[in-house]
Formats: sequence, C-alpha cells, structure tokens
Amino acid sequence: MRLEHVAFNVTDSRALADWYVAHLDMKIIRAYDEPPYIRFIADSTEQTVLEVYSNPLGEYVEYSKFHPVTFHLAFEVEDMEATRDRLVEAGGTLDGDIADTPVGDRLAFVRDPWGYTIQLVQRKTPLMG
Repeated sequence: MRLEHVAFNVTDSRALADWYVAHLDMKIIRAYDEPPYIRFIADSTEQTVLEVYSNPLGEYVEYSKFHPVTFHLAFEVEDMEATRDRLVEAGGTLDGDIADTPVGDRLAFVRDPWGYTIQLVQRKTPLMG
C-alpha cells in the first residue's frame, strides 16, 4: 500500500493551486472546472500529491489562527533566504525567523496568501534518498 494523496478543503482551490504552481514548483496533474473545483497538484518529483477543492459541504479550517507547528506543508529548499523573500514578494507572510536546530537543520515558516503554513526546510541529512 502507498499513500496516493492528501486532501484539503480550501476556500479557493483554483487560486491556491495556481499560486502553488507559480511559486512552489508544483504542477496541476488533474483539474475539474466545475464545483467543487478539484485540483490535484504534484511536487516537482511527482511523488507527492495534494488534492485541493472548495466544497461547502465540509468545513473550511482557518489555519491562520493556529501555530505553524499545528499544520504545515514542508518543502525542501536550496536557498532559504532567497526562497523566503520570493514567497513574501508573491503574497506570502513571514511567520517567525529562520531556526537552526541542534542537529544542523534550517527551518522557516511562511504563510501562503490564504494563511496555510509552508515550512521551508534545509536538512543536514535528507529524510529520504
């Protein structure tokens, strides 16, 4: 068995998917242009897939009200400072400073324009492969 995707009900799935494609090196691999406007978006390796949709039958969680460790999507980056600056210029907001962990990892949080937390990660030792 393998994980196929993780899904989130968001207020504007089309705009969120477009922003992630434009600024987080993701791509839309499947889209439905009728409500609930489902978008399957994959990372650059096409190994991780998020499904976002805007379905009024479900709840829209206001993640911006929660501390970033409560929920976040983590992206491995090569240049922490440049990536943070680029995301802020694109409408994101900083949520704290860059942190250096005792094991040598670097971490930072940025909120996307809808308040969802994106963690930027530079690991001393990669989690996988």
